Formats: sequence, structure tokens, C-alpha cells
Amino acid sequence: MSNGNTSSIIQKVWSFCNTLRDDGVGYGDYLEQLTYLLFLKMADEYSKPPYNRKLPIPKEYTWDKLTTPKGAALETHYNNLLRDLAKEKNILGQIFTKSQNKIQDPAKLSRLIDLIDKEQWSTMAADVKGEIYEGLLEKNAEDTKSGAGQYFTPRALIKTMVQCVRPEPKKTIADPACGTGGFFLAAYDFLSSQDLDKEQRKFLKYNTFYGNEIVASTRRLALMNLFLHNIGDIDSENFISSADALVSSPSKTFDYVLANPPFGKKSSMTFTNEEGEQEKEELTYNRQDFWVTTSNKQLNFVQHIRTMLKTDGKAAVVVPDNVLFEGGAGETVRKQLLDKTDLHTILRLSTGIFYANGVKANVLFFDNKPASKEPWTKDVWIFDYRTNTHHTLKKNRMQFEDLKEFIDCYNPKNRNKRKATWSESNPDGRWRRFTYEEIINRDKTSLDITWIKDKSLADLDNLPDPDVLAIEIVENLEAGLENFREIIDSINGKKS
Repeated sequence: MSNGNTSSIIQKVWSFCNTLRDDGVGYGDYLEQLTYLLFLKMADEYSKPPYNRKLPIPKEYTWDKLTTPKGAALETHYNNLLRDLAKEKNILGQIFTKSQNKIQDPAKLSRLIDLIDKEQWSTMAADVKGEIYEGLLEKNAEDTKSGAGQYFTPRALIKTMVQCVRPEPKKTIADPACGTGGFFLAAYDFLSSQDLDKEQRKFLKYNTFYGNEIVASTRRLALMNLFLHNIGDIDSENFISSADALVSSPSKTFDYVLANPPFGKKSSMTFTNEEGEQEKEELTYNRQDFWVTTSNKQLNFVQHIRTMLKTDGKAAVVVPDNVLFEGGAGETVRKQLLDKTDLHTILRLSTGIFYANGVKANVLFFDNKPASKEPWTKDVWIFDYRTNTHHTLKKNRMQFEDLKEFIDCYNPKNRNKRKATWSESNPDGRWRRFTYEEIINRDKTSLDITWIKDKSLADLDNLPDPDVLAIEIVENLEAGLENFREIIDSINGKKS
């Protein structure tokens, strides 16, 4: 396919999205409808030469039956199709779970069907389909009203984490809160760019990835995102579970875990009381394999991820600041992590890179290890990509190149040969080593460590632009408000 034709298709898909937005159909709704229709169209193509595959689409709901009716007849047929396909098994039923028609104008539905019908999607390169879909997913994440941003990790950060971990062929990769599948796609791109043999390619397509996503609509997008990127197949087994990963011990272990567990500190369950009011109750997971019982969701995910790893498994996990400094259960988890695993690297992230506001986050890199009386962690290397770094999503968005210095310092191919950029003569160096003894002797074993002087406090002539400062102030205020909401919730036991 020529580049001209490719960009023409991308342009068509995008422009139709804008047309539907005028009718009040958001990116998320558009993505869902596009998902249903693309899936049916590709299933139709796979059922014809040269593929001739027998696929589980009922005869009355094949693509051909969808292209004929118009007006009210089309709307009725489409509604019936969505309802009935949700009852099917395997990936087909998973794609259509809780599906609804959000395009109320049959004429526009017909135009969207026509747009999809004109293209041969099965022969289109996976990266082209993926580019279209990923672009829409990111637009959806920008739509703050939908709240979809919490399911979308910046792709520059994901790519950086994969470049550091360097997953190897014929090994398994898991994400217990996989959102739209961003980590899987980046790992797939990293692996597929290597010179793989036939068996390695087959393993990559069918056996490498395992995930959990409890939100049905997000899980649907993840399944379709992976499918369009050539991961799994239209009739293969589903490898993204709808189960809450924290509920029980993992049934199998993995070589790598790459994850950005959902933001929000407490695990909770919302229910309606006898007065008809919504109440929120803290959830604690009583897991025998956890080091400590807590309702802190992030600490639970860190403990869960450690249990997901094989004895020599490796993890890279995005966590908020509270995991680094919170006392009580937090201190226990940090000590255990330092003792039972090799917690070798922490990347402290700049604010203004996530779609959810007010997030201060870090990436923990640790390797699981067999039981030992001696602590496995010898040194913790910290890269401060926060102090004096200013990003916003609208201006100066974080790019992969921004994290190149971190990747170089991380030295993925030989972690034993690292060189600090910080020294007494270079106090602004971002890369610094701390020994196990230095960390363990800190109050509450806090990993919330900074050493670079904040220039905005000293150099008033070189402050960031006013709008950047304003955004940072808003983010700090929102982070504070969120903490106060959690305090109110925990005091009242009710949803504020």
C-alpha cells in the first residue's frame, strides 16, 4: 500500500470522527462503533479467498447483511447485531460485551459502514491499522470528561521502560492492569524488530502476552488494539482476563511484568445503602502471599506484581509518590522489596505528562530473586527527571528523546557498568547511586529522595512560562484536593 493511500485512509477515519462529534458522539463512542464494524469487516475478509477461514460470525450478522439495509431498517439490524453478538463465546463475545449503538442517525451509520467497506483491511499493514487506532485512543484519553486518560500511559514512557527491560523472544510478558494494551504493543514492536525465526514469531503472536482489565469498554479497546497490531487472531483464545488481578494469587508466573496500575490510592467498593445513598467501603485483599494487608491499591499492586514474576523475572512499574514515602504498610513493602528483590532503579518522573491531573509518579525497576538470608538489593540508582523539568500535554509534551539520557544512564545492555552523573563537583547531575545501607537507615526507609536544587526557588530571572507555572500550581492543588477527598471518604465511609 502506498504512503499516499495510507494517509488518505487515516484522514478519512479522522474526518468522519469530527463529523460525528458535531452530533455529540465523543471519541470514546466513535472508537467503540469503529471497533465493532472493523471487527466484522475483517472477519468477512478472512472468511473469503485467499484465507477461506471458518469464523464464528452467525450468518444473519455477516458484513454483507450490514451493507444492504438503510434508514430505520439498518438501525434495527445493527441494534440486534450488537445485542446478539455479545452472547457469543471467545474473542467475538468479548469484543461485543455490553455493546450499544451510539450513532443515532442511520444515515451517518450507513456512511461509516460505507467508509469501512471500501477498504481491504486484512491486507493493510499492522502498523497502519495500529496507527489509526492508537491515534484515536490518544484522542480519547485527551477527552478529560470521559475519564479515559487514566487508562492511557504516555507512549514515550512506555517505550522507555521497554527499552530498559529489553524483553527477549519466547518469554512471557504480563500487565495486571493493561488498559488499552500500550505496554504489549511497545514490547511487540521491540521484539518484532529483531531477527526472529518462525517459532519465535509464532510465540510472539500467540503466547507472549497476558493481561487483566476489569473495565469492559477498555478491555474491548485493548483486544481490538492488539488484534489490529497482529497480536493474537480473530479466533484465538482471549488473553486479557476481565477478573480483578488483586483478588487471588496468580495462576502462573511470568518473565516480565510491565505495568502502570490505575491511579487512586485506596481500593474500594461502591454500593447503595438502605437509604438509597451511595456508600464506599474500603477493600482489603487478604492474600497469604502478600507481605502486608492494606487497602492501599498501589501497594497491593506492587506486592501482586512481585508474586507474578518467575524467580528470575523482571518488572518495571509506574507508581505514585506515596509508594515511596508512606509509613506503615508502605514501609513494610519497601523493606521487603529491597530484601526479596533487586530494586535497582527508580526513575522520578516530571509532572504534566499524564492525562489524569495532579499525578506525581515514578517507575520502579526490580528483578525477582530466590529466597536468601541476605538482602538482594545492593544499590538503588535514582534518576531525577522531575526537578527543573517542565512538561505539559498542550505545550512541550514529553517525547521519547527526552528520556534518552535516562536510558543511557540505565545502561540496559550492561547494568553492572553504570556511571553516576552526580558528584559533589556536579550537584545538578540527575543520576545518583545510593547503597542499601543508606536507604535502609532513612526514616521509614523512604525512597522519596531528591538532591538537585529547584532553580525556580533561586533563579527568579529564569522561571518557566507563566502558563507552565499555572498548570503546575493547578496540578499541585488537584493532588492536594484528591488527598483531602480520600481523608473525607475514610472519615465518613461515604462517597463525597
